[in-house]
Amino acid sequence: MVNNLEYYKVFYYVASYRSLTAAADALAISQPAVSQSVKQLETTLGTKLFTRASRGVRLTQEGELLFGYVAKGYEQIELGEQKLKQMLNLDLGEIHIGASDMTLQFYLLPFLERFHEKYPEIKVVVTNAPTPETLYNLREGKIDFGVISTPFDEQPSLQTTVVREIEDVFVAGRKFISYKNKMLDLQELENMPIIFLEGVTSTRNNMNQFLQKNHVEVKPEFELATSDMIVQFALRNLGVGCVVRDFAQKYLDAGQLFELRFNKIIPRRHFCVVTDTKNPISAAARNLLALVHET
Repeated sequence: MVNNLEYYKVFYYVASYRSLTAAADALAISQPAVSQSVKQLETTLGTKLFTRASRGVRLTQEGELLFGYVAKGYEQIELGEQKLKQMLNLDLGEIHIGASDMTLQFYLLPFLERFHEKYPEIKVVVTNAPTPETLYNLREGKIDFGVISTPFDEQPSLQTTVVREIEDVFVAGRKFISYKNKMLDLQELENMPIIFLEGVTSTRNNMNQFLQKNHVEVKPEFELATSDMIVQFALRNLGVGCVVRDFAQKYLDAGQLFELRFNKIIPRRHFCVVTDTKNPISAAARNLLALVHET
C-alpha cells in the first residue's frame, strides 16, 4: 500500500472535486497524469472507482466506500501538518522542565512569566525535584532541560550553562544572639542545634562535603524537606539553619535573623541550565532557552 500512497492522494482529489481537470489543477500536475494514477489504482484494487458523468466523473459504489476511508486518513494527515506548523510557530506545544523549589523561585520563574506572556498557548510542565532526580529525568528524556544547582555529577552528554551565583549561609534568631558579629570557629557548629535539608540535594551534599573537608562532624537537630521551612524553624529559635541566602534574605534585611560568620569561607555555588545532547528538545523549549540565555 505504501507504494500506492500517491495514487490515493490523486484519488482523494478527483473524488473531492468530481473532476479530473480540477484535481489536476489542485495538484499542479497534468490531466493525463491524473488519469494514469486513477487507472493504476483501479488496476491494483481490481475494480472501477469512477464513472464518467455529464460534468466530470462520479464515484462508483466501490469508490464511495473507499473514499469514506481515504478522506478520513487524508484529512488526518492535513490536520497533523497543521498542528505541526502550529507547534513550530509556537501556537501549540509543551515544555517539560526539571527544577527544584530553589531554582524555580530564585531564577526560572521570571523567565516563565515572560515566556507565557509571549506564547500563552504553550503548556509548561515543571517537574519539581532536587538536582540528582532532575539529572535522572533529563537522561531519561522525561524533560527538555533542567535548572539545577552545583555540585552535581558531570556527564559527557550534558551541556551546562552557568547562569547565577548562589551562597550558602547559616542563620539564626534572637535566642542565638551571642553568636552575632563574632568570627566563629567552624568547629563550633558541632555544638549547635543545626537545621539541615533532608535527603539527597545539591545543597545538603555541598555542605556535607565542605564540613567533611574541614573535619567538622555535625548531627542535625532537625532535617526538613524545604529551605522555606528551615527559615521558619530558625525564626522560631529552634536552631541554626543552613540555607541558600536567597531564602533568608528578607529576614536578614529586617533584622529577624542574622548570619553566622566563620573562619572558613563556604565556597560559592551556581545555578546551571543543563540539556542532554543525546535527547532532542521541542521547538518551544528551544525558544524558552533562548530567552533564558539572552540575559
